Amino acid sequence: MSEGSEPASTAVRRDRFSGGPARDFLSSMGADDRIFQADLAVDRAHVVMLAEQGIVEEDDAASILRALDDVEASGFGALPDGEDVHEAIETAVIERVGPDGGKMHTARSRNDEVATCIRYRLREDVLDAVEQVVAFREVLADAAEAEAETVMPGFTHLQPAQPTTVGHYLLSYERALARDTARLLDAYERVNQSPLGGAAFAGTPFDIDRQRTAELLGFDGVVENATDAGSARDFLFETTSALAGLSLTLSGLAEDLVIFANKGLVELSDDYSSTSSIMPQKKNPDTLELVRSVAGDAAAGLQGLLTTLKGLPRAYNRDLQNATPHAWGAVDAVSEAVEVAAGAVATAEWPAETLEAEAEKGFSCATGVADVLAMHGVPFRTAHEVVADAGEAGGDLDAVAAACEDVLGKPLGEVADVEAVAAALDPASNVAMRDSRGGPAPSAVEQTLGVVASDLAADADEAEAKRLALDAATDRLDAGVDSYE
Repeated sequence: MSEGSEPASTAVRRDRFSGGPARDFLSSMGADDRIFQADLAVDRAHVVMLAEQGIVEEDDAASILRALDDVEASGFGALPDGEDVHEAIETAVIERVGPDGGKMHTARSRNDEVATCIRYRLREDVLDAVEQVVAFREVLADAAEAEAETVMPGFTHLQPAQPTTVGHYLLSYERALARDTARLLDAYERVNQSPLGGAAFAGTPFDIDRQRTAELLGFDGVVENATDAGSARDFLFETTSALAGLSLTLSGLAEDLVIFANKGLVELSDDYSSTSSIMPQKKNPDTLELVRSVAGDAAAGLQGLLTTLKGLPRAYNRDLQNATPHAWGAVDAVSEAVEVAAGAVATAEWPAETLEAEAEKGFSCATGVADVLAMHGVPFRTAHEVVADAGEAGGDLDAVAAACEDVLGKPLGEVADVEAVAAALDPASNVAMRDSRGGPAPSAVEQTLGVVASDLAADADEAEAKRLALDAATDRLDAGVDSYE
């Protein structure tokens, strides 16, 4: 998408390079539908600024702006042939206005134009993703509150470890998604800077107002250096990296739910499952398996993007045309996966009796018993030895008492409160013991839910404020256009 267009009477032409099989190879039109509206907005803002600065006549600006309205009404599919949507729109304007339509390209290059269009569209995608993740976090928080006392087995290395609760488990993913939200919002700040006015790479002699076009398009500021403006794509890999990180969170949750469904620890809705084409008894967690796989798509997009950008000389290179689709692919794949995962969690059922029964297996209350002994003065490593021996002997209260006799040479009653040890052997009581900040006890989960509610409100408000700022910019641009129509 390099500069060099020369307006003719009816089209943007590059007669010296007008034919040959490379024409299709050079074209990005197949992927440019996504930035059609963005380019129209960028064109309008640029033309309004040119008129305000006296660089083009107001009548010419009005004619160009009316032509852009007609191009928009006709739609992307009606555009003439071109290497890209930017050239095609300019050609369509010239066809409607005549040679003066080519004045819309004064004081800019396709290099800064395309960079601006990408950022303009990508920030919408980032906000969409943020809003989807916030909505998913709300689903997780609601489910965690409803299941705050539902005891379930907790695992490390896929082995029974300690009892926990469904609420505590779900909040672990909400907290991970909160960080994913923060990374997306942070990336948005660097996406939302305007390259427009950088021209090909070395600025322009025209008296343009870059801040004005940034304001009309809703950007927070401008990319200061003209060379950096057209060539920078770090905002793409930062956003794609944040999306890849989000996909890892989703993939982990999906894997857990697939395993839990296999063990009967969660019942997934039929809406998020399928059956076998040959085995009618089966209920497969297919949607979650696809959510799990999206991490591969996002990681591939990130790797493809980084590899494309690696080692490029400074300023614009056509390689950048192939960089952007990697980001679009990650946006689309991960955003869809967020919605599916949220739906699966919202409709899942957690069988309380089955979960609690499973939480007793594998002597998963052992650490709680060791903690009780340590609270009564037994060195933790010694308590660990006592409980390990008790586990080999069956892991019940009698086994703990016998292990105390063997290891400590004392009856259990002299070592610790017998009732406290008995309580630690009960999964629900064991969970209730662990009421430290961030723990699984219902009281601790309630505290975490308070933090979650505050964070969710803040993130939702920030996303809404950014959305309103974009809406306000659209109104400013409309007002600027209307003043010449």
